Amino acid sequence: MIPDVKSMTKEEKLLTMIRLWDDMRGEFATAPEVPEIIDLLDQRAARVESGEAELLEWDTVKGSIGRS
Repeated sequence: MIPDVKSMTKEEKLLTMIRLWDDMRGEFATAPEVPEIIDLLDQRAARVESGEAELLEWDTVKGSIGRS
């Protein structure tokens, strides 16, 4: 039985997400490529190449989450 997410603490939610990701990680490596996702990634790469968007280091993004 899956617990009600709204009643979980932040720590419980994070641990659940980590466990789900660890469990599913291997499945993603063998999943078929989805044309819509490939198209989206190509569009994003084109935006970076044209200068319309920029890539940021993960540590920079992680540090800015929740701050606006």
